[in-house]
Amino acid sequence: MKNTILAALFLATTFMQAQEFQGLAVYESKTSTAEMMKNFGGNRDITPDMKANIEERMKKMFEKTFVLNFDKSASIYKEEEKLDAPGQNGGGGRMMSSMMGGGGTQYKNVKEKMYSVDKEFFGKEFLIKDSLPSYKWQMTAETKKIGEYICYKATAVVATDATDFRNFRMRGDDKAKEEKEKLAKAKDSTDANKKTNFMEDIEQIKEKTITAWYAPEIPINQGPDKYWGLPGLILEVNDGTTILLCSKIALNVKEKADIKAPKTGKVVTQKEYDETVTKKMEEMREMYRGQGGQGGGRGRGF
Repeated sequence: MKNTILAALFLATTFMQAQEFQGLAVYESKTSTAEMMKNFGGNRDITPDMKANIEERMKKMFEKTFVLNFDKSASIYKEEEKLDAPGQNGGGGRMMSSMMGGGGTQYKNVKEKMYSVDKEFFGKEFLIKDSLPSYKWQMTAETKKIGEYICYKATAVVATDATDFRNFRMRGDDKAKEEKEKLAKAKDSTDANKKTNFMEDIEQIKEKTITAWYAPEIPINQGPDKYWGLPGLILEVNDGTTILLCSKIALNVKEKADIKAPKTGKVVTQKEYDETVTKKMEEMREMYRGQGGQGGGRGRGF
């Protein structure tokens, strides 16, 4: 396997060095709504009809198209722009995109090992700047063909994003019961009979195993979303819930993209942004709890 990859890298690298190289890859995103609903299967308040309705809405929400423009050392990755449907709340859609780990323009520079991405959250613009995550890829000899390219399989165990609600699930029955008992003891007699907030029954999935398929024939250390670090362009990523699959590749494109880092927004690190989102979600949970699970009201600003 190693000799095959090295040979492909040599030929492709020789070809690319002969010119100012830039390419484009289009990815289709699909999320298993059934898998996500399984994570929330412990919620007995969801009827079969409600479940079917939620799955249908989630399916439309998660089916997206992304474009990755790349050169030898950097890339920009963003969702393909589409017109909002009549009556659709564009601002709300952007917030939901942010809560699903997306949003804005993501810039990766593998030479400098850094990334930046602009995101909007609750009407405030942020510019996240940080070091690229380090993936401990386990490369294998297993192959499959994606389009015209022979791709090799690699896997890695990664920590999940606490700001992406796809990484949450219902607590186990014992944990949920224990948590409810603690909450009941903490409440005074007037609150003890109130129904427990749905958000208090969920927990974060701390780790996921991701599977990537990369093409050594395209010796670019890049991939969709935040993924990178393999000896070839990553054409498919599967984290167990969401699949990003390349549907189109164009190399040596005539119309060059402007591959530059975004500049708009309050500059924060990834940790600072995560803490801001987590704090806001906790604030909403407290507000929801204080109203007996009825919602409404307004949260505090940043």
